[in-house]
Amino acid sequence: MRPEEISRFLNVKSALTEFVTVVGTQAQEHIKPFHKYVALRLVFEGGFAPDEVSPRPPLTVDNRGKRRRIRFDESVEGNGEQTVLGGLKSKRVDVVVAKRGVGPVVAVSIKGTGNAFRNLTNRMEEAIGDSTNIHIMYPGLVYGFLHLLKANREGKFRKNDVSVDMQGRVVPAIARYHDVLRGLTGRRFVRNDFTRYEAVTLVMVDSSGKRRGEIFGKYPSLDSPLHLSRFFASLYNVYDLRFPYVSASVPSLERIEWDSGSPAFVQFGSLGQFTRIAGYTPRVSHG
Repeated sequence: MRPEEISRFLNVKSALTEFVTVVGTQAQEHIKPFHKYVALRLVFEGGFAPDEVSPRPPLTVDNRGKRRRIRFDESVEGNGEQTVLGGLKSKRVDVVVAKRGVGPVVAVSIKGTGNAFRNLTNRMEEAIGDSTNIHIMYPGLVYGFLHLLKANREGKFRKNDVSVDMQGRVVPAIARYHDVLRGLTGRRFVRNDFTRYEAVTLVMVDSSGKRRGEIFGKYPSLDSPLHLSRFFASLYNVYDLRFPYVSASVPSLERIEWDSGSPAFVQFGSLGQFTRIAGYTPRVSHG
C-alpha cells in the first residue's frame, strides 16, 4: 500500500471527514473509517498485535529475535466486528482486542449522532446498559466508550439538529450529556462499579464550512476528562494496571514495542514523518 493510500486510515481528520460527509447511516459507512482508525492506533500506539484486533488492520508482523517489525499488508485486512459475551446478552462491539487463552482485554464502543440531539438521553441509557452487561461477564475488560457528535451550527440546520449556537457554544442538551458521561468514566479496579467505563470521550466534529471534518476545539475543553487526548492513554494505563503484571507466566499480555526501522514507518520516509501524519507517537523500541 502506498503512503497516500494508507494515510487516511492513520489520521483522525480523514476518518472524521467521512463521518460528516457520507450520506446514510444504515450500514455504518459513515463511522466505519473511525473504527479502522481506532484499530490501527491500538496497534501502533497501544502495542497490540494486529491479529488480536477486530476489525483486523492491514498489518503483519515479522519477528526477528526480539525485534518486532511491522508492515502494511492490505491482503490481511478484515472488517468484521467481534461478538463479546455479556452477562445478560451477547453484543457485537466495534473494536476489540482479544488475547488467545485469555479472551477480550480491551474493547471500544463507538457511536455517532448527527441530529436530534435532544434524544441523547436514549444513548446514555444504552451506554450504561452495555457497560454493565459486558463487565458482568468480564470485570477485567478495559472498556472504552467514544461518541462522535456533529457540530451543527445554528443558522445552517433545523433547530432540533443544532448542536452549536451563534456564539459558538454548545446547546444545553450537549452540555447535559457531557456532564452525565463524566460520571460514567474512570473505572480503574476490577471491583469498581460495572456501569462505568474505563474511559469515555466525547468528540464534536465540524460538519460544514472550511473546517468540515475537523474536531470542534471549543468543546469539550482540554481539562475535561472526556477530551479525546485522554482517551487512549486511559485505556493503556488501566490495561497495564490489570494485565502485564502476570506477563512472566503469560508473556503475550505485555504490550509490544515495535522496531523503529519497521517498513510501516520507513515507507513514510521516517518515524518522525509517520508520527506527524498519524498525530500520535508509535510505541517503538530503539534498541
